[in-house]
Amino acid sequence: ACAAFRAPGEVAVIKAETTELQASTNNQQWVSPGALSRKRRATGGKKPIIRKKRKFELGRAAAGTRIGVQRVRTVRVRGGSLKFRGLRLDHGNFAWGSEGCTRKTRILDVNYNASNNELVRTKTLVKGAIVQVDATPFRQWYVTHYGQELGKKASTEEQKFSKTQQKKFEARRKNNTIDQAVADQFKSGRLFAVVSSRPGQSGRCDGYILEGTELAFYTRKMAKKKSGKGKD
Repeated sequence: ACAAFRAPGEVAVIKAETTELQASTNNQQWVSPGALSRKRRATGGKKPIIRKKRKFELGRAAAGTRIGVQRVRTVRVRGGSLKFRGLRLDHGNFAWGSEGCTRKTRILDVNYNASNNELVRTKTLVKGAIVQVDATPFRQWYVTHYGQELGKKASTEEQKFSKTQQKKFEARRKNNTIDQAVADQFKSGRLFAVVSSRPGQSGRCDGYILEGTELAFYTRKMAKKKSGKGKD
């Protein structure tokens, strides 16, 4: 069926599956064209070496970015450009798409990676990794924007706002609908997010908060891996 006639939820799941496939492809070991030409044939025979190694065929070791106090190194690359090799990162800018809100927040844990479980065990930050980030900056923004606090029981002593502020908050709440699965995460103080930048290339670990069917998709994936470990 044409994508124009798909339901919104179906499109989001297809997008999540495509992202997972890209992540598994991107995180594979890169092999330079020169190295491929020096590999043996399937039969075991040697290929003739037709030329010497070239500078543009150069490959570098993977960054293996981990969670920790920020440590970034610069690498001079072809053409005099610079790459920023993130070795340790613990903060990043994450966007809450449905609310149009982006905040710098702390990266707490790596929970899932489509390409390799080893990257989850070693807490390696790569593009496409599912991480948990601190929900505090987003909770604080929600209070200032809607006059309500997420993830906490309604207390008798509510914050006092002026009549003008109350009117503004009520107008905003009318059109506001928050995903219940996201709201529930505020109780634990952690939000699931996807890394959309390339820490080993840009020296930054930025991304966006998971919501809707994409969040449901990855929740199922994580639950499946967890239950699989339990059986062993």
